[in-house]
Amino acid sequence: MNGWCVVKLDVYKTDGTLTGEQVELDSSVFEIQPNEHAIWLAVTAELANRRQGTHKTKTRGEVRGGGKKPWRQKGTGRARAGSIRSPLWRGGGRIFGPVPHLYKKQIPQKLRQLARRSALSYLAKENRIRLVEDFSFEMPKTKQMATLLKNLQLAGKKTLLLTAGPDRNVYLSGRNIPFLAVREATAFSTYDVMNTEMLLIQKNALSKIHEVLGS
Repeated sequence: MNGWCVVKLDVYKTDGTLTGEQVELDSSVFEIQPNEHAIWLAVTAELANRRQGTHKTKTRGEVRGGGKKPWRQKGTGRARAGSIRSPLWRGGGRIFGPVPHLYKKQIPQKLRQLARRSALSYLAKENRIRLVEDFSFEMPKTKQMATLLKNLQLAGKKTLLLTAGPDRNVYLSGRNIPFLAVREATAFSTYDVMNTEMLLIQKNALSKIHEVLGS
């Protein structure tokens, strides 16, 4: 494609050194022209679907009390009033306040896939993807994950780690690191990719991404 070249990435060891191996990225996944509108649709849909939509305020008819007229209509010198729960009064109901609302949005599967490929291509173009050899931990240990990120010069950088499959120890090891998010290679979203500074992919996870998103 115009403006693009075949992307090959070095594979790093967990100690931060190179393995000497290079892996070629699938051009249909990592080398397309990013579709910004598809990315916007996918991100706004995901954020909308996260909303509970349970917001609610009371109108003057729902606020407790206020059934009695505060004072007579005429003769007091004060403005007429029919209820102490008028929206004009402190403690009164609210006019046109929020009500429970379903914010759910659905977008076609092909559009979701295009958005994810566009997001990955965007990071690839900016050289913000790094490959690491497959690794696992015998037990959850935040210190091990922090050391790995430091070795890869990712400490303090907002990072998304994509694993080849479910790995509880890796997930728990990264859960307490504020700048790290761990996802499976088949379960990440467009928002996950666009909301990160660096994308760290396990070597075997790359084939899963190619399988799911490749043409």
